[in-house]
Amino acid sequence: MSEMQEKQPSFENRVPAGDNRLRQVCTDCGFVAYENPKVVVGAVVTHEDRILLCRRAINPRRGFWTLPAGYMELHESAETGAMREAWEEARARIAIEALLGAYTIPRLSQVQLIYRARLTDPAISAGPESLEVGLFTWREIPWDELAFPSVRWALTHFDAVRDQAHFPAFSNPPGENGDH
Repeated sequence: MSEMQEKQPSFENRVPAGDNRLRQVCTDCGFVAYENPKVVVGAVVTHEDRILLCRRAINPRRGFWTLPAGYMELHESAETGAMREAWEEARARIAIEALLGAYTIPRLSQVQLIYRARLTDPAISAGPESLEVGLFTWREIPWDELAFPSVRWALTHFDAVRDQAHFPAFSNPPGENGDH
């Protein structure tokens, strides 16, 4: 091997000492490359008596309605990520009010942090990941066209505390372990 070529690390699946799960372990130095759940951040965003929804332009569930939400970036707070996602998906400027729910979706290895927020500017438009965006009254929400169960959970939890300034954050509804 020349000086210009660096040896690439080699990993194997094994249970490291003191652990109980298969992990990717470097065969040279023993470094463990942990794989951890992804964190999704988003918000139930309101303006007056309406809720912001985005029709997805990407898979999964292209064409279905969702909250502005997506994966957190490195070196980003959850609140900043939720604000960024609202901008990217709906060109919405929002103010975070409170953590609404922390949902776990084990089958996808996801943790979803959904905030309650309000629009600070009513001007919205579809971003690159949305076909369209809209502000819906509770009765106008396209319930049969929601993209994911967690969107329904967050909307239902929002409705339960919409008039409360302080409330404990919700988690998966009873019987909804996120495995389906």
